[in-house]
Amino acid sequence: MKGTIVLVYLILILTAACQPDAGNNVDVGYNEDSGEHARHASMKEPFRKKLFILDSALISLQVQDLNDPDFGAIGCRHCNLYHTRAAETVYPFIYQFTLDGNTAYRDAAIAVGNWLIRQQEKNGSWKETPEEWTGTTTDQLLMMALAYPIIQEHLSNKERDSWKEAMRKAGDYLLEVMGPEFASINYVATTAATMAVLNQVIPDSGFARKAKIMAKSVVKKMDQEHCITGEGGRVFGIQYGVDLVYNMEMSLWGLALYARITEDHDVMDKVKRSLARHLFFIYPNGSIDGSWGIRSNKWTGYGGATSDGSQVLFSMLANEDPAYRTAALRNLEFLTKCMKGGIVGYGPHHWEVLTYPPCIYPTFAKAKNLAMAHAFCAQDNGPVTELPSEQNGLNLFPTLDVATIRTEHFHATVTNYGYKDPRGPKSKYMHRPAGGAISNLWLKSYGFLQASSQTEYHRWEPMSFPEASDLICLTPRIEFTDKRGEFTNLYEFDATSMHRKWDDSIAVDIFGELKNRDQKEGGIGYSYQYVFKDGSIGKRVGIRFHDASEQVDVIEPIILNPGTSIIQEDAETVIISNADVMVQVKLLEGNASLSSGHEKEKYWSVYPALKGFPLTFTIKPDNDSKEAEIYYEFRVLSNEQ
Repeated sequence: MKGTIVLVYLILILTAACQPDAGNNVDVGYNEDSGEHARHASMKEPFRKKLFILDSALISLQVQDLNDPDFGAIGCRHCNLYHTRAAETVYPFIYQFTLDGNTAYRDAAIAVGNWLIRQQEKNGSWKETPEEWTGTTTDQLLMMALAYPIIQEHLSNKERDSWKEAMRKAGDYLLEVMGPEFASINYVATTAATMAVLNQVIPDSGFARKAKIMAKSVVKKMDQEHCITGEGGRVFGIQYGVDLVYNMEMSLWGLALYARITEDHDVMDKVKRSLARHLFFIYPNGSIDGSWGIRSNKWTGYGGATSDGSQVLFSMLANEDPAYRTAALRNLEFLTKCMKGGIVGYGPHHWEVLTYPPCIYPTFAKAKNLAMAHAFCAQDNGPVTELPSEQNGLNLFPTLDVATIRTEHFHATVTNYGYKDPRGPKSKYMHRPAGGAISNLWLKSYGFLQASSQTEYHRWEPMSFPEASDLICLTPRIEFTDKRGEFTNLYEFDATSMHRKWDDSIAVDIFGELKNRDQKEGGIGYSYQYVFKDGSIGKRVGIRFHDASEQVDVIEPIILNPGTSIIQEDAETVIISNADVMVQVKLLEGNASLSSGHEKEKYWSVYPALKGFPLTFTIKPDNDSKEAEIYYEFRVLSNEQ
């Protein structure tokens, strides 16, 4: 990469405020602490404002030297190269030009599009530099095809021919290779949209036919709750596994765009049914709960690090349910808190836990999402209503064995999702939280009180996973270690769960075995019982030393937001507080020692970028008994309204 690009990026980072882009927060007409909602809000105006911020950051990274062979490319300071996928900015750039008439964005779109064409392989594909994967050709082609009707009048005759030839070659490549047998299901869904759009630019019955085949292939992969399977490993050539973030930020909007263009009402009906279920995983603070999905290794809080975004999906269906408007705007507000200088980080604490700038993937992915959201908005102004996560109750997802629970002060996800990849610990999908873990816990006036990260951090995709060593998992868990290694409930993918609701309480019971990364039992069984009430969460942990007698630790990492104080008052009590809320964690029953802060410097995560602080209940085996049980409670002591 040329030094000029590095310099521009360094200036961008060094001149950014130390805090996230708070001055550019989105007005969603909602105050999280008061619970008050505005009656109406615009979607397109917040989208426009945020798109401009992202585009401004991205255009500053573009190679401007006409004599440079990479003229037009977008530089990535983190990776020190030019991602071919960053050329997907061709659409947000030209769309920005339609919004404000600034010819700099028109010229930037032309330059980056021409650069992308120069990178095209002979077979019509694009490699996802620096890797060899070509499935992302569908993403690049879609952005070119969306941009072309706007940009064509600004191209020379030679450029127009070049663009159309490149798009046709890419389309022909996808005709040949794309399908569930070639790529994960989100690529198939995107290709349905890509081919539908391409057919409008370069009419071809083959493109139209491929679009329909791809859409129907994805719909067939929906389970009984309309969750799309097919993001995980292959068994007899077939992919299984659900990831909520990739469903929302990739597959569903791809299907919706296809259905809108082709007037495929059956597919659109399936999308509507699916989104209605997925909406339950939008948290009150606007975050998308990707904690439990099989691609949770890239979960950022606002969504995924390399998936596009949810605004385009909610925007296309905004006329169906006012809660979709709420979700789109609330999520945009959460995203803003993860940005600095127009660059999107890996989570709320990115600039606290990571000393280097992020890869630009999240930034250009969210830019293209917002451009499409603005362009395809079904209803701009309309009512803003509560999200399902703001309504007290228990919501079960039986095909997943996942539950969400909302009380007055808490919103939680309990995951017992049992998907298994035959590759076991060698699979990037098998280090997600399971075994009845609370994988996400939100507290009013605090935000994330607890969250999850990879049980073991690995750089599954070197481009997407930064170097980080000696991290300790942020997920609440039960574990023990002996000469055989570590055993935890997080690797228990065969646990049993029960859910109950009565009066003002919701209970979840989990029964399983502590297992190692190979999913082998270690001789100690466990049970969890969570009891959720308006102002408290009780946790009863049972341990059965049936074939091993080792010290067991029950670890409760707390997300250490700015302004948080965590103080251990005595041997049974810890107080967590900020300016607005105080929570007491107290051991109420059983024989255990409570400690706080052990190896606290290791409790942080890349995805999502968060900093944690551990509380540990240590249970030692009793020679006179093969069982032990403790009960402790998270109780809100104050919560200013």
